[in-house]
Amino acid sequence: MANPLKQLAGDTAIYGLSTILARIINFLFVPFYTRLLTTESYGVVTEFMAYIAVLQVILVLGLETGCFRFANKEGVNPDSVYSNALVAVFGVSGAFFAAMIAFAGPIACALGYSGNENCIIYMGGILFIDSVTAILFARLRQERKALKFAVFKTIKILTETAANLVLFFWFPAYCLRAAGAVEKEVAELTRGDVWMLHLVSATPDFSYVIFAILISCVVCALLFLPSFLRFTFSFDRRLLRQMLAYSLPLMVAGLPGVANDFLDRYLFRYFDTGAENWRSSLGIYQAAVKLSVIMSLFIQMFRFAAEPFFFQRARDKDVKVLYAKVMEYFVAFCGLIFLGVILYIDVISLVLGRDFRAGVGIVPVMLLAYMFLGMLFNVSIWYKLSGKTGYAIYITLSGLAVTAAVNIIFMPAYSYWASAAGHLASYAVMLLICTLLGRKHYPVPYRWGKILGFFVLMGVVYVASLLLDRSFFSGDAMAAGDWGFLSAKLLLHTVLIIFYAAASWVLLRRRG
Repeated sequence: MANPLKQLAGDTAIYGLSTILARIINFLFVPFYTRLLTTESYGVVTEFMAYIAVLQVILVLGLETGCFRFANKEGVNPDSVYSNALVAVFGVSGAFFAAMIAFAGPIACALGYSGNENCIIYMGGILFIDSVTAILFARLRQERKALKFAVFKTIKILTETAANLVLFFWFPAYCLRAAGAVEKEVAELTRGDVWMLHLVSATPDFSYVIFAILISCVVCALLFLPSFLRFTFSFDRRLLRQMLAYSLPLMVAGLPGVANDFLDRYLFRYFDTGAENWRSSLGIYQAAVKLSVIMSLFIQMFRFAAEPFFFQRARDKDVKVLYAKVMEYFVAFCGLIFLGVILYIDVISLVLGRDFRAGVGIVPVMLLAYMFLGMLFNVSIWYKLSGKTGYAIYITLSGLAVTAAVNIIFMPAYSYWASAAGHLASYAVMLLICTLLGRKHYPVPYRWGKILGFFVLMGVVYVASLLLDRSFFSGDAMAAGDWGFLSAKLLLHTVLIIFYAAASWVLLRRRG
């Protein structure tokens, strides 16, 4: 068992190189976004990203996981599997992109963004390119070319970073110089004066972020172009039908799953406490969610490596014991991340602009919600391996119903606090339902007593930190900016984290 676990850990680390870099850079831009953009403009960025996340699930058709399933089948040519997947995704996403171009005006008007039709087209381009390259990245994962995967992802990330830097820190200054040269105000510059004004505005706004993502997608597609041109396309109607029969339920299940993650972003428009300023509330909420990035980062890293790993090990002896052991290590490490963020939140929250710090209180709730989501991914392997993917639809629909109910009922009174609570309740309900169904259809010997032990340890350490802070660190001293007090507080919290790590290791090594 040690070797498979080491293999999984190694692949997770390699995939994590690019994923970590992406999230770190994205996180490092939060101080700039929350200082250069208004809370309202950042809320618009959040809304567009929510649309992209949901639509991409539809356009990929669930074929990422479907490719893993069929490429590992005996007698099936992996090249044919990925060829059919590319044909399907290219056709569907290409048609969608054409529709976005044709109807950019009406869509922008319906969303309340008249005059920003270019952002609608950018969103269509992002979705088209990302959907096609998703299949190509899946092939790299299948072939265990983790390093190439990481390199391509890293180049994409660095391109987006460079585009953001140019747009936010060079382009506005360039427009000022151009305005001076023609003796105009920046607002009076025309597209004839500066050709880039055909693409983005002269002053920083949400269009900068979306256009930077589009540039990175184009560069990523160019990286894959040599492989794409060498690809031998072979269309097998029968194989594609089988792949879609397996994958579309995953897509349908993934759709409410991703919609569940982003539904609250849509509901701000209709149910937020300050309906006239809902974009501002959404911006504050998204900034606070960014402080939970470390937990979601680890889950994404784990997913990249674990999904093909679970399929490749499916025929091994005692594989279910291996799956159970993976869950224990996963939960223990998530607990370490949870405490690491919460106990250092005084420092971490400083990355946000002052106007965005009102939402920091929801960070513990979001961290715990992401932890449940990661556990759900582990438990959900039963329906992927047994081929009973139809159950995923009912599981995720139940979670979506919980999210909708919590937000619709409580958002008018509690704004983004209701959004955080909705995530936690939704993931908890889905984890419970998936676990109960898994016991019946594909029982894995998870040791829930030991898993509960990690949560107890987390709770003990967190409560201990609150009690010690109250006893030794006065609120007045902290409010006055006494860095000596803050340093002593962080040192004490570090000791508590070390205690959790040591206790978790003992619990992991304990038999039974």
